[in-house]
Amino acid sequence: MKKFIVERKLPGAGNLTAEELKDISATFNSAISTLGKPFTCLQSFITEDKIYYIHLVENEKDIREHAKHGNFHVHMIEEIKVTIDPSHVG
Repeated sequence: MKKFIVERKLPGAGNLTAEELKDISATFNSAISTLGKPFTCLQSFITEDKIYYIHLVENEKDIREHAKHGNFHVHMIEEIKVTIDPSHVG
C-alpha cells in the first residue's frame, strides 16, 4: 500500500460544526465501502478552507474512484515518499 496526501478545497471548512463533520465522515465511509478495495484514511486535517487526508491505498486511481462515489471534489493528490519527524534530527 502507498501513502498519499489528498487536498479537498471546502470553503468554510474550519467553521464546520461537529454534526456537519459527522455527516462528511459518514459519506466518506460509505464511499469506502462501495469500493471493494483496501482503502484506509489514517488522518484528516482541517484548515480554514481545506481538508487534507492521509490515505493508505494501492494507487491514485482508487482515491479518484472514492471521490467519485462520495461526490467529493479532489484538488490535489500527492504520493508521500518519505516521512520524517523531529526524532530524525541529530
